[in-house]
Amino acid sequence: MTSFVPGEATAARDALQRLRSEVAKAVVGQDAVVGGVVIALLCGGHVLLEGVPGVAKTLLVRALATALDVDTKRVQFTPDLMPGDVTGSMIYDARAAAFSFRPGPIFTSLLLADEINRTPPKTQAALLEAMEERTVSTDGESRRLPEPFIVVATQNPIEYEGTYPLPEAQLDRFLLKLAVPLPERAEELGVLRAHHHGFDPRDLKAAGVGPVASAADLAAGREAVRRVAVADPVLEYIVDLCRATRVAPALELGASPRGTTALLAVAKARAWLSGREYVIPDDVQAFAVPVLRHRVRLRAEAELDGVTTASVLRSVLGAVPAPR
Repeated sequence: MTSFVPGEATAARDALQRLRSEVAKAVVGQDAVVGGVVIALLCGGHVLLEGVPGVAKTLLVRALATALDVDTKRVQFTPDLMPGDVTGSMIYDARAAAFSFRPGPIFTSLLLADEINRTPPKTQAALLEAMEERTVSTDGESRRLPEPFIVVATQNPIEYEGTYPLPEAQLDRFLLKLAVPLPERAEELGVLRAHHHGFDPRDLKAAGVGPVASAADLAAGREAVRRVAVADPVLEYIVDLCRATRVAPALELGASPRGTTALLAVAKARAWLSGREYVIPDDVQAFAVPVLRHRVRLRAEAELDGVTTASVLRSVLGAVPAPR
């Protein structure tokens, strides 16, 4: 474990808080989503983004990688994508008369897995195994992925024809599921004006986006987050929230204990980013829906009635008393 230096942690927090404003130079109206991805980075977790095409999901990831000064790659998931296309494969080198490993795009710090549900389960499983183990095994040898390493996967919420939905066990590997909304009218007008004046989403440097934080800041932040205090009543509140999802009438599947630990990790990261060394109920409530929405499953009859997982989770939040 790295040594803890309070001054470094404070500088790291300041740097990571600047990420939002830096990304906002290129991406308009997605501050909450950027904040969620920063939280995931601090927790060492992965993110599932759900939004219609054209809401700047790819641009958001590229801008965040630039502002954090880390490497990024994008993989477009398609029905014919093979596991080796993501993780890498053994290639025969005729000159050396031997096989050598050619790393796949997963060997990066920030991987954008675009439309992850458009690729078959075998390729999904290869990616998700690497996400969990932080290694890639080929030809009997295990290769460590870079640090930091986070996968930001996307899904289109309205077009499911020809897709391979992720099963619950694989969805559970994602720390957060964030909805990427359409911009408000004023925000969309701002995007249009920027394009009218020559904004090119492929040229982030021209948009003024540059490094404001680093992997070292992230490492210092992670160490500081581990030290955030959580009182027993708050721990009990997190457990009670997750247990309440298991008896909610509209849900046939509630949150697992992995959801409990994920909610704790996210609450600690939010508390630290907010300048506190302790968790309050607001930290839990702010991210309860993004942490739990993909870990629960609606009953068919509730879905037919137009009930959503988010509305059920908000009802649970309203029903479980928060500690004072």
